[in-house]
Amino acid sequence: MFRCIILCLITTFVGMSAADAQSRRQIDATPFSHAPCSVLDGQPCTPSFCSVFNEGPCIPEIDYPYGQNLQLTIESVPPQDQAAKYRKPDHDLDTIGDLFAALRSCWSPPPSDIARQGMQMSVRFSFKRSGEIIATPRVTYATAGVPADTRAIYLNAINASLAACTPLKFTGGLGGALAGRPIAIRYVDNRDLRKQAERP
Repeated sequence: MFRCIILCLITTFVGMSAADAQSRRQIDATPFSHAPCSVLDGQPCTPSFCSVFNEGPCIPEIDYPYGQNLQLTIESVPPQDQAAKYRKPDHDLDTIGDLFAALRSCWSPPPSDIARQGMQMSVRFSFKRSGEIIATPRVTYATAGVPADTRAIYLNAINASLAACTPLKFTGGLGGALAGRPIAIRYVDNRDLRKQAERP
């Protein structure tokens, strides 16, 4: 009888220790790398919102504002109220806004005599931590009905503009966050080429 009681106590103690160890498991505090919590989860996870009922530290799940693809539109003639967004930052790039401003400031459209009014072209590429482009930007969209030579002119202008201002100078944090992530840029030639052609 005494042996049975000792065996039951040991079993209970081992079970409680295992449950306690499981409840003390570390929370993965790395943002954006895991699914939100569910009431059906059998293990600790980072909650999608904080609660007064949380015993430990609460790490909220924050929606990344730019999604998986970093998407940017660059116009040849920026709107007057957005001129500041087209100025290159005078410091190492530390935010997505800094990156977008640097990319906007790089754009140099084709000369007006070989350009096409309203032309749009989108490219997609990724950066290394060092600020270099991983591979040649890939065209994902071009205005329909445009001749191949016009597409080639704009693609050459895009590649030349990016080559002229890369490698970009990222801070360590931004370089690590951006490395390998796809960036999609839509270039829009919104210049009034007819007015430029009429000028002597």
